[in-house]
Amino acid sequence: MTFREILEFRRSTRIYDGTPVPNEIIQSAVDDAILAPNSSNLQLWEFYHVIDSEKKKALIEACLGQSAARTAPNFMVIVTRRDKWRDRCKSNLEAIKKGDRAMSQTGIDYYSKLLPFIYTDFFGIFGVFKKILMTLIGWKKPIYKEVSANDIRVTAHKSVGLGAQTFMLSMASKGYDTCPMEGFDSKRVRKILNLPKKAEINMVISCGKRKPEGIFGERYRLPLEDVYFEV
Repeated sequence: MTFREILEFRRSTRIYDGTPVPNEIIQSAVDDAILAPNSSNLQLWEFYHVIDSEKKKALIEACLGQSAARTAPNFMVIVTRRDKWRDRCKSNLEAIKKGDRAMSQTGIDYYSKLLPFIYTDFFGIFGVFKKILMTLIGWKKPIYKEVSANDIRVTAHKSVGLGAQTFMLSMASKGYDTCPMEGFDSKRVRKILNLPKKAEINMVISCGKRKPEGIFGERYRLPLEDVYFEV
């Protein structure tokens, strides 16, 4: 399929026909997803392919029993791991020092000094201080101001969301359907996956093959002139 055909094919599927997705298809789609752009290349994501039958039952319940979950043969839970920023900084630094990435001393300083300054926080207190500091500096010159704990959380979820979209488009390119679900009990999903408290559920995605009635109506989008502006 062309890229446009992949986009047209991908629809949020609410009812599946029960056909399971082969593991190699899921793994290949995740392999595509990790190529998605993400903030500072920290890759603060984890992909959980839920295959255990008991966990799947619990996940359906945690997803409020909606049909997109109840009829799905496969599940992918995409998790935001903002708490792993130190490990990811270290990995990037090691890649730079090994020569795997063509970056200057500026890149080394970025991962060893700037990002630790942005991501380090103590119960939100340091984040408030950084926010005030950046605001004061910003009165005189342009500067990055999204440095509070909540700002960093939003940044992480935006990046992980790009990975989720790439995963769904990859699944579509292979002829499989998905449905991104935001209607779920995040605390229960985290417990099902045995995740630490600092891990956050970005999205639960059901996967499979659609039934014709699993697509609820024609796709509706606002016209281009309502959302596209030249300035």
